[in-house]
Formats: sequence, structure tokens, C-alpha cells
Amino acid sequence: MTSLKPFHATDLFRVNAVNLDVLTENYNISFYLSYLAQWPSLFFSTENPQGEITGYMMGKAEGRGKEWHGHVTCLSVAADYRRIGLARTLVENLERRSEDPYDAYFIDLFVRASNALAIGMYRNFGYSVYRRVVGYYGSDDGVDNEDAFDMRKPLKRDKNRDSIREDGENCRVRPEDVYL
Repeated sequence: MTSLKPFHATDLFRVNAVNLDVLTENYNISFYLSYLAQWPSLFFSTENPQGEITGYMMGKAEGRGKEWHGHVTCLSVAADYRRIGLARTLVENLERRSEDPYDAYFIDLFVRASNALAIGMYRNFGYSVYRRVVGYYGSDDGVDNEDAFDMRKPLKRDKNRDSIREDGENCRVRPEDVYL
């Protein structure tokens, strides 16, 4: 049985096995700690009965007005624990925590446009493509840039579903035009 736990600074020394996936973004320690300090309730992990971290979610709340939302910064599940529902558990927990106490309109995330597996997973969770962000992933020299999909899911506060659009995959923006 896996359990959901608040993330602690010392957990950073225990997430290496979870971060081994080539599609998992890795950050410097100060980035993780800044999230933990600013949004501790939106940073949590799952653990197996032996106390090993099997996955984690790093999220934040941001925006203004009807753009006030929860954001999935990083979702990662260890390879041996995939396809058993941990990603869904982590995402649903972030959704609940974004509604109460943050009262967010929607949840959003960025995913590589080539990552069909993750896109399909998020679609199964109720997310849709809001827009394509051209060259979101890439290096400073512009080599090997890759587009991202900004995927969103409306929450209870967005009763009219204004946070999503029908033609999301055809809507293109540049990274500098994205509110971060």
C-alpha cells in the first residue's frame, strides 16, 4: 500500500530513483526548496511500505483574476510504480488542494508535444490542450527546441469552462507570451 505524504526538504536526498526518467525535468536544489517554502501544501510525495519515495508532485498557485490557477510544475513516478494509479492520485490531490484553500479556476501543466504517453494520460484525467507553446523546451542557443502543450482542466470555480478552448492544438504562442 502506497501512502501520500507531505514533502520535506530531506526528501530531496531520496528522490533520485524517481528522477531517472529522461522526460523528468531535474532542477537545482534551490528551485525545489523555493517551492517547498512558498507552496508546501502543493508539494507532496507517495511512499511504499518500506518508506521509499515512489513518486512526487511539485505544484504552485499563480495568476490573477480568472487566470488564478494551480500549476503542475513536476509530476514524476518511479518506473517500477507506473500504471498502478499513482500519477492519478498525485494529480487529483493537487486538484483538491488547488480548490481548497486556493480557490483556483483551473489546473494547468506543460508537456512536451512529442510525449504522447503523458498527453494521453492527462487527457484520461480530464485535461485538454489549451495551446501550443512554440519552442518552450530547448537550450539557450535555440538548438533542439521543442514545443509544449499547455494542458488545462477547469475546476469547480470555472463553472462556464472559460479556462479551456476548443481549438487548443491549433493555437500557437511563444514562450515569452505565456504567463508564468
